[in-house]
Amino acid sequence: MKTIPFLAIVLLAFAFPADAQDAMKKDAAVKPADPELKVVLDSWNDIGRKLTAMAEDFPEDKYDFKPTPAQRSFAEQLLHAAGSMYYFTNPAMGQKPPAAEDPKREQYKTKADIVAFVKKSVADGAAAIQSRGDKGLMQTVVYGDQKARVLDIAYGLIEHSGEHYGQLVVYYRLAGLVPPESRPKK
Repeated sequence: MKTIPFLAIVLLAFAFPADAQDAMKKDAAVKPADPELKVVLDSWNDIGRKLTAMAEDFPEDKYDFKPTPAQRSFAEQLLHAAGSMYYFTNPAMGQKPPAAEDPKREQYKTKADIVAFVKKSVADGAAAIQSRGDKGLMQTVVYGDQKARVLDIAYGLIEHSGEHYGQLVVYYRLAGLVPPESRPKK
């Protein structure tokens, strides 16, 4: 009975030569965590990429689509999500936040206008994150009637943008369309 476990060990040793075992150990090496700056910038750019893809993809003739009369239109959702990014960008750059919560649809009459605004707001936020650097992300700024770390404001706006991305996915589905992120990859 004692020979069976011994034989199993011997067979396993031959099944996985030392070179293969060493290669497996090297592959399993844990890579260090990315710096906070890279993590927050990647998250910011990822949600920005998704919102931009939707802005570019959704048919212009459906930009004023609303699931119900009380809700924002597709265009208004994009303007709100992009405009709110300046509630991060402005304080991070030592400026006052925007005076109005949402950019007005009348200011952005065409799909091209809205796409350009979404791209600009994402790029301005990414530039603000990069300009702060790792240490600057930990500094506090005045945010409304309180102080907050730049990093916390950035994550708050990333999360807010993600919520609106989710709402826009519903708009796509109600309009009989498939969102860009849900399509099969080529």
